[in-house]
Amino acid sequence: MQPFPLKYQPKKLSEVKGQDKPLGKLQDYVENYKQQKKRAAFVYGPIGCGKTCSVYALAKQYNLETIEINSSDLRNEAGINAVIGSAIKQQSLFFQSKIIIIDEIDCIFGRQDRGCAAAINKLIKDSTYPIILTANDPYNKKLATLRKASEMIEFNRLGYPTIANVLKEISGKERIEYEEMAINTLARIQDGDLRGALIDLQLLAHDKKLDAQRIEHLSDRKKTDNIFNALRMIFKASSVENSLPALNNLDIPLNEVMLWLDENLPREYIVPEDLFRAYDKLSQADVFNGRIRKQQHWRFLVYINNFLTAGISSAKSAKNPNFIQYTQTKRILKLWQAKMRNAKKKDLAAKIALKTHSSQKRALQDVAYFKHIFLHSEQQELIDQFDLSKEEVEWLKK
Repeated sequence: MQPFPLKYQPKKLSEVKGQDKPLGKLQDYVENYKQQKKRAAFVYGPIGCGKTCSVYALAKQYNLETIEINSSDLRNEAGINAVIGSAIKQQSLFFQSKIIIIDEIDCIFGRQDRGCAAAINKLIKDSTYPIILTANDPYNKKLATLRKASEMIEFNRLGYPTIANVLKEISGKERIEYEEMAINTLARIQDGDLRGALIDLQLLAHDKKLDAQRIEHLSDRKKTDNIFNALRMIFKASSVENSLPALNNLDIPLNEVMLWLDENLPREYIVPEDLFRAYDKLSQADVFNGRIRKQQHWRFLVYINNFLTAGISSAKSAKNPNFIQYTQTKRILKLWQAKMRNAKKKDLAAKIALKTHSSQKRALQDVAYFKHIFLHSEQQELIDQFDLSKEEVEWLKK
C-alpha cells in the first residue's frame, strides 16, 4: 500500500495548500534563474509544511529533471563534489533543464563535515542550473555563508483548518467515513505537520472509519516544542500569524516563559526602538498575568498569549539575520539565591528574637548589627549564647 504522503503528493503548484506567497517567490526564482543575483534558493520552514513537495510540484509543472541529494548522506567535501559536481556539469539525457535539490541542509554539519559549506558554496557559484536548499532551521551559524548566497524563501506553518480540509478531501477519495470532530482534532494535534497528519490518517482509518475515540490514542504523541523553538518562532517569524502558535504546546509555566523572553530579547532585537516596543508588550502581558492571580480572570490568558507571541514578534522593524544562541534565564537562579540568603537571615533573626525577647521585625533589623560585630572580631560568647551554627557564623562574617 502506497503511503498517503506519496500517493497524494502535489503534481502542480496549484495543489500545494496554504503556501501561496512562498510559492510565488519560488516560481519566480526558477522562471528567472539566469537573471537572479543569488544563485540558489534557500527554502525553509517547519516540518511537514510542504517545502520539498513544492519543489517537486514545480519541477513537474515545468518539466524539469530533478536531482535530489539528501544532505544527511553527504558527509564530506569529496562526496559533495562527486555527486553534485557532476550533476551541475552534465547535460540531461533528453536535453531537459534541471533542478538540483539539496534536502535537509541543516543536517549536514557534524564533526566529520568540514568543508561542506565551502564546497556547496562553490558549486552554487559554478552551477548553470537552479540549486534549491531546504531546511527546517536555516539559522545555524555554520549556514551563514549559504544564507548570504541564497534567496531566502520562508514557508509558513500550516494552520489546522488547512490540514483539516486536506484530510477531508483525501478521506473522500479513499471513501473513509469520519466524524467531523475526529478530523479537526487530528488536524489540531499535528501542529502544522501535514505529512504527519496524512500518515496518522492512513494508520487510524485502516478499516475506512475514523472516530474521536481513535484520536485519543494519539494524545501521548502530541508534540511539545522546547523553549528554544518557541523563542525562534516569536523572534524570527516573518508574519504575526506565524508566531501565534509558538506557545501552544510548551510545557513550561507562563512566568518562566516571560523570564526567558526577558533574558533573550536584548540579544535578538538590536534596534533600540524595536526593543522598547517588545518590552512594552512583555510588560502588558505581565499586567494581565497579575490580574489573573489577583482576580482569577482566566479569560485574560488569551491576551497574555497574544502579547507574548504576536505582540513581541510584531515589535521588530526587520528580522535579525544573525544566528542568536538563546540562553537560559538567570533570573530564577538569582531569585533562588536571594531566597536562600533571606532564609538564613530569617533563621538568625528567629534566634535573636528568642534570646533578646524582641519581635521578629526588630530582630531582622539587628542582624546587620551582628554582622558588623562578627566582621571585626571573633565573638565566641555570642556564638554560645545564641547557639549559632558554623554556617551561620560564616554567613555573618561575609
